[in-house]
Amino acid sequence: MIDLPEFNPDVFIEEACEFIKQKVDESNSNGVVLGLSGGIDSTVVACLAVKALGSHNVKAFVLPSSTTSDQDLFDADLIKTMLDIQVEYVLLDDIFEEFLSLCDIEHLPTDNMKLAQMNVKPRLRMTFLYYFASIYRSLVIGTGNKTEYYVGYFTKYGDGGVDLSPIADLYKEDVRAVAKRLGVPSSIIDKAPTAGLASNQTDESEFGLSYYYVDRIVYLYVERNMDANEISEELDLLLNDVEHIIKLIDNSQHKRLMAPVFKNNSYRN
Repeated sequence: MIDLPEFNPDVFIEEACEFIKQKVDESNSNGVVLGLSGGIDSTVVACLAVKALGSHNVKAFVLPSSTTSDQDLFDADLIKTMLDIQVEYVLLDDIFEEFLSLCDIEHLPTDNMKLAQMNVKPRLRMTFLYYFASIYRSLVIGTGNKTEYYVGYFTKYGDGGVDLSPIADLYKEDVRAVAKRLGVPSSIIDKAPTAGLASNQTDESEFGLSYYYVDRIVYLYVERNMDANEISEELDLLLNDVEHIIKLIDNSQHKRLMAPVFKNNSYRN
């Protein structure tokens, strides 16, 4: 079985903290604001931010809804205590239901209704985070990892709407290695990752594969330029499973690009 590129968590932590500090200094900001979900990614980013800036310059917001698990809330509170950071809680259910009520227009197509509704929550969270970031004169720090970034497992202008992304070039496997080095509780490291947008939903159930394999498909396809047949053979996976992940990567390309701007050639010199 092929391994991911060699990775040094200690070097990463040092350089990521310097990156965070540099971006805050360059923007003349007071610190960072982040959404704390109770999952491993947001926990690692919170730890890095505190290490880089000090706990007093990191503001975290837990933005739960009815689909947020009790375990995630417990773990978010655990990290609040562990890092000694200011954490505020804002329940999204009322504003989410009000939004859907306002959008309840007759004769709407229903094919994509469920996905559209699920994407509202991340966009509400983004709106809350930028609201508070403006108040605190801070940057919104992203919590998405490299694997999610490439398969498009984030909401455009939702959890993808951030000012800096310290772990977006880190495979999920490497996020776990960093978490261990930072002393993140094993209950968070070993917990099944979830976006928390639906009850009993997990990332891996949506992928149809474990992160172990998704990490490697992304690596082989994006960084090694291998095709589906080669990856299927290399990882001893069904071709359909590999093609599914590659399709996610290809179809989410628009999420990773700035909005295209039409070049106006009609100006006269």
